Amino acid sequence: MSTVVVGLLYGGATLGTMFTGMPIAFALGAVAVVFMIGFMPAASLDTVTQNVYEEMASITLLSIPLFILKGAAIGKSRAGQDLYSALHAWMHKIPGGLGIANVFACALFAAMAGSSPATCSAIGSAGIPEMRKRGYSGAFAAGLIAAGGTLGILLPPSITMILYAVAAEQSLGRLFLAGLGPGLLLVTLFAGYAMVRFRQEYAAAKRAYAQNGQNSPLLHEERLTLRDRFAALPRVLPFVVLLTGVMVALYGGYATPSETAGLGGVLALALVALIYGVWTPKDLSPILSSTLRESTMLMLIIGMSLLYSYVMSYLHISQAAAQAIVAMQLSKWLLLATILALVVVLGFFLPPVSIILMTAPIILPPLRAAGFDLIWFGVVMTIVMEMGLIHPPVGLNIFVIKNIAPDIPLKDVIWGTVPFVLLMLCAVVLLCIFPQIATGFPDMVMGKGR
Repeated sequence: MSTVVVGLLYGGATLGTMFTGMPIAFALGAVAVVFMIGFMPAASLDTVTQNVYEEMASITLLSIPLFILKGAAIGKSRAGQDLYSALHAWMHKIPGGLGIANVFACALFAAMAGSSPATCSAIGSAGIPEMRKRGYSGAFAAGLIAAGGTLGILLPPSITMILYAVAAEQSLGRLFLAGLGPGLLLVTLFAGYAMVRFRQEYAAAKRAYAQNGQNSPLLHEERLTLRDRFAALPRVLPFVVLLTGVMVALYGGYATPSETAGLGGVLALALVALIYGVWTPKDLSPILSSTLRESTMLMLIIGMSLLYSYVMSYLHISQAAAQAIVAMQLSKWLLLATILALVVVLGFFLPPVSIILMTAPIILPPLRAAGFDLIWFGVVMTIVMEMGLIHPPVGLNIFVIKNIAPDIPLKDVIWGTVPFVLLMLCAVVLLCIFPQIATGFPDMVMGKGR
């Protein structure tokens, strides 16, 4: 049987299994094992456990559950709400300041949690009710938090970037640094849109009041004194200490990414214990159980995805697909556009973890041959996968929002995310025109070629 036929069967079996509703980890593992039985030596089944273990025996992957622990410590305590409240106190006078405060809160929380759903849930549970109470439309509030949550896989320490660094065999430190510029770009775009959208809703509220006397909460001015603002500052200080400690340890060369993850976890637990009194077994239980649940789910997906990629490589499916892409002799930018379109389509069905581990063996060799910087491409691919988190049918952040704000119709949540998908697309175009947005900072800090 030809490699093309085997590859089509492999892809078809994968999609068919996933459409049954089977969890992604089990679907990938089942397909891999079935094809090992059908197309590989019988002895290969005896080494399944060994292969998965060897693929996962990476010190870089050790950082994932530790970063999840740090995010859970912040998200499962009052820390996330305090961060949001402090930012709101300083930005409420700006048009759309409440929305901008939510964007900044998402960015800061993402830089500590490394997880989009965790960011979405922690900030959204406080931010969406506050925005709705002050007259923001459900679509606007939901879209803002869903999009802000996607920053969790772009700003370091990003779990998705950790996996990309492993799959592409690139420097994790350089990749983290490369995510800072594009992350700030997206924060700026989201904040700018929040101001524009607020002005539109404010103008509509004024027209409604002039025509029929309907008084929207948007028209009410909130008054916070300078004393109130400075009283809120201590709520941000612990996060600044945590973020600064982790960044200095990582980029100052004092600790490896895995050691930094452990440091971040310990600092986060110390923070919630000292400031919020979260130290008894009853208080720590939600944090530890959330960490175990999410880490187990993620590591199982990673293990099965690596087994899936191993079988794909053994059967020469990935190599044949890469050769077919090269044989098409596409121009450099058309090749990039084709690959990113593939990532968008996969984003309809798969989370970023699976997309990276399944496609890396296929798409990276042609991109390397075309002369693309794989660090730069990792950032671009991450933004494209972010889009997958807020567009249907999977759109993980959409369902997180629906869970924390059940009163907002799903249709409104989806329409609320559309402008942010377009803004992410603009960010990708800007990165293609000005790649220095991603590559300039790591070159400056770590030196070119290091």
